Amino acid sequence: MTRDEALALVREYVKNESLVRHMLCVEACMRLYAERFGEDVETWGQLGLIHDFDWEIHPRLEEHPVKGAPILRERGVAEDLIEDILSHGIGTGVARDTRRRKALYACDEITGLVTAVALVRPSRSLLDLEPSSVKKKWKDKAFAAGTDRHEMEVAAQDFGVELWEHVGNVITAMRRIAPELGLVGNIQST
Repeated sequence: MTRDEALALVREYVKNESLVRHMLCVEACMRLYAERFGEDVETWGQLGLIHDFDWEIHPRLEEHPVKGAPILRERGVAEDLIEDILSHGIGTGVARDTRRRKALYACDEITGLVTAVALVRPSRSLLDLEPSSVKKKWKDKAFAAGTDRHEMEVAAQDFGVELWEHVGNVITAMRRIAPELGLVGNIQST
């Protein structure tokens, strides 16, 4: 499956643009980590891009991503990628036992928090966002209350990247696609 085919799959099943942007964020993060670890950037990116493709049709944790797996098999997605996607779900029986699976889990939840922090800044931009700004909002449990900070901490630790270094990496990855995410804000290019 090419990136264009993966994006077409996402667009076929996902109508909520915020969810599409989330998957683009995870894709960008996975690509960054693949580069850093000398892994296959396209495969890692594809995993990030399609990992939540079935969330709108299977929005319950008991169903997602298990019920999406047959759709991916019908589309000819490689079984190892399907297993990686299953590993980010709850109660799927697929362990997060590879670097790629750990990366997906570590990048998934945290992109939402980073996006939320960028959106409340005066600039509404990723381009001037620093991990210290995320750290300040991290302490405010009422901010982005739907995000699970403990899960993010555990995921980063399991992935083997210190939490605030990981936040910096996520910001760096997301900056690469800031225009596509609508998170350039009011920063003037020089």
